[in-house]
Amino acid sequence: MSEPIDSTEPGSTEPAPRESGTERSADVQEADDPLRDGLRQAEEALRTRLDEDPNDQQAFATLARLVSVGAHYEELPDPLTAEELPADQRERINTAVWALADEYVGNSRAWYPLVQLARLSVNEDREAALRRLKTACEREDSGVALFESLQMLRRANLPGEAMQLGVGCWAPASHIPDAGRQLVRAACEAGRPAEAQSLLDSLIENAPEGEDFTDLKVAIQDAYAARG
Repeated sequence: MSEPIDSTEPGSTEPAPRESGTERSADVQEADDPLRDGLRQAEEALRTRLDEDPNDQQAFATLARLVSVGAHYEELPDPLTAEELPADQRERINTAVWALADEYVGNSRAWYPLVQLARLSVNEDREAALRRLKTACEREDSGVALFESLQMLRRANLPGEAMQLGVGCWAPASHIPDAGRQLVRAACEAGRPAEAQSLLDSLIENAPEGEDFTDLKVAIQDAYAARG
């Protein structure tokens, strides 16, 4: 008669424990979660895009959304409208944006991460925020960084600081007209219509032929009227 087969491991007097159905189900679910796998692949693709261009705003915003939710991928708030979110979600997404910007800011071509760090720090450390914006503008030649920086400062109700940054960085002959537009509007909001007019004259002189500046002329008139 053959000997019974011993199912115990060497040195063990008890049969090896079997994996429960619950544990197997959890492992299978983890391994076969297509949404989690898809998000992981999407994150890798977005990081590749940012490695190639750290100023890819769409990739930055989308990756910040993924990082902010972590495992809770049913919630994907938009970092560009974070101020409209409830406080807990806003804090979470701002933390994700800060971490992501800090990760890429060391790239000598990166200016957009600097703008994001400045946006998040301007209320606590204005001087540091302005230094970040100045560095961002120095890293970019077309004026897009200046446009984003001035727009951010105006939205923060800091037109005087926008003027300070813009006057030092604006190159009307080589920068996009929108950068000059932001600067003119900042001068109007700062209650300096004469300077706004001078800036507008430079902008018109260097802008493409046929561009309409009626809105800025009206803004300057309103700024004069506000002074009485």
